[in-house]
Amino acid sequence: MDPITLAIMAAIGAGVAGGAGQVAEKAVVDAYTGLKDLLAQKFGAGSKVVQAAQAVEENPQSKSRPATLNEEITAARADQDPELLKAAQQLLELLKSQPGGAQVIQQASGSNIAQAAGGSTASVNVNAPKS
Repeated sequence: MDPITLAIMAAIGAGVAGGAGQVAEKAVVDAYTGLKDLLAQKFGAGSKVVQAAQAVEENPQSKSRPATLNEEITAARADQDPELLKAAQQLLELLKSQPGGAQVIQQASGSNIAQAAGGSTASVNVNAPKS
């Protein structure tokens, strides 16, 4: 998942999208709003990227909407824009500093996928000879 999608998902998960939600610090809400505003400024308020972000806000429990957001960000090359990446990183850092600390969000689709986070390891053995 690209850093921008990750930041948006983490912020929504922390309750930022509803105003202040579960998050008490105004700086986090401002950083999230700033990231969304920057996406709208760079790609247009009606762009697929902004629409995908709004769709995630409307239904954060959806499994397909974050994947669509990630696809739209990649297609628009937003994940290669230094200004957007900086805004996403700042949002993630602010979220880490909140009560509850850092959270890991991972999403995978396909076959034979291994994911690891927080210093852990994962592996996939496909058609590996038996020992």
